[in-house]
Amino acid sequence: MKAKKLLALLLCLIMVMTFTIACSQGGEEAKAPAEGEEVAEGGNYKIGIMTGTVSQGEEEFRAAEELKAQYPDKIVHVTYPDKFAQETETTISNVASMASDPDVKVIVITQAVTGSAAAIDKVKETRDDILFILGAPHEDPDTVIPRADLLLDLDQYQRGKNIIQTAKDMGAETFIHYSFPRHMQMELLAARRDEMKKAAEEIGVKFVEVDAPDPTGDSGVAGAQQFIMEDVPREVEQYGKNTAFFSTNCGMQEPLIKQSLAEGAIYPEQCCPSPYHAYPGALGIAIPEDKAGDDAYISEQISAKIAEGGGSGRFGTWAAPANPTMIKAGVQYGMEFAEGKVERQDIGRMEEIFKGMLEEDVPVTFSLYEGSENFILFTIGSQVF
Repeated sequence: MKAKKLLALLLCLIMVMTFTIACSQGGEEAKAPAEGEEVAEGGNYKIGIMTGTVSQGEEEFRAAEELKAQYPDKIVHVTYPDKFAQETETTISNVASMASDPDVKVIVITQAVTGSAAAIDKVKETRDDILFILGAPHEDPDTVIPRADLLLDLDQYQRGKNIIQTAKDMGAETFIHYSFPRHMQMELLAARRDEMKKAAEEIGVKFVEVDAPDPTGDSGVAGAQQFIMEDVPREVEQYGKNTAFFSTNCGMQEPLIKQSLAEGAIYPEQCCPSPYHAYPGALGIAIPEDKAGDDAYISEQISAKIAEGGGSGRFGTWAAPANPTMIKAGVQYGMEFAEGKVERQDIGRMEEIFKGMLEEDVPVTFSLYEGSENFILFTIGSQVF
């Protein structure tokens, strides 16, 4: 009898312990996620983002920091050096440092500067599982297409035509194109320049190429900006106020906007079109925290400042930011990939995600780079201030 009671007691004890363990495990699974925490069906993972610094690409840097604040446990953000053309080893090292974390399943690089392809090669020596999404690649398509899983860039061919037509509509008689040899060795930027020249000739706009200092060179960003400050007045004196200005470099946009407005000239859009790119800094616009990411608000503020300077109808950009949208779409796609919801190269899904980042009334077009299956080109509708 005592043996039976002991056996029964032992069985009860086992049941209690089993129930306790099950409840404990169930409680962990049912725990509500903290605010901003992403719940991944595929387990723990991280998304790596590489951008430029504030001086080379502020809005890209801010977009990455915004995502890091939104998903603090999911996002790893590093930057490439300001003189990335001379310091490719640093770029490669910074990408490799993200990949050394086994939880990093996706890496988004925007802008994908020189060294990005080599960085992918380096990472794939030890990890071929990471998904690479490149935005605005600086290296030739033939170099990056075989290495990246997905690529995004502005449709530079179409932009070449659109920018010249926009400038013409704003009253331009002359179009100044600032660039430097490093950029003109990039296939897509050179192709855009060629399209601009062709379109300008067709509609009767004088096209003028001006060599500017490379911001990655010895004079740095400051030297390139100083050149723009001094050269714009010279060009306006020579060609008149109906001169439109365009530069291929992000760091040159603020002085270009300032001087175009001061000289009564024309500025159709930036190299990387966005209401947030250079306009706030050039015009002294502070964006309150509660208005961050509010495209309508910033556009209203820009229009007011342009009107104060007498430039209404002669300044423009896209209705939504190009490069930050690439970063945010890349991260969203990366999360879905890490959670097992999409394959490595689902073009249709990437386009859906990208379009979903924009306001419903903002037009966007997509196409594939000729001969590729993973390189998406896009344009977003413009606005004139």
